[in-house]
Amino acid sequence: MIAVSGSTKKVKVTLVRGRAGKNKKVLATLDCLKLRKPGSSAVFELTPPIKGMLEKVAHMVKVEEVDNA
Repeated sequence: MIAVSGSTKKVKVTLVRGRAGKNKKVLATLDCLKLRKPGSSAVFELTPPIKGMLEKVAHMVKVEEVDNA
């Protein structure tokens, strides 16, 4: 289990490319990130598992830092 401290960064992830024709692993990663349609967004704490998922789909998403407040 990952210990989450109060100083973790939050990121907003937006799907900018369509899912059609992508391989099953990429689609499963997008499903885990709750990104189903182009333009859909989700906010996550930047933990190592989330960072790994974002690296897998970096060619399809836009990542922005969000204020913790």
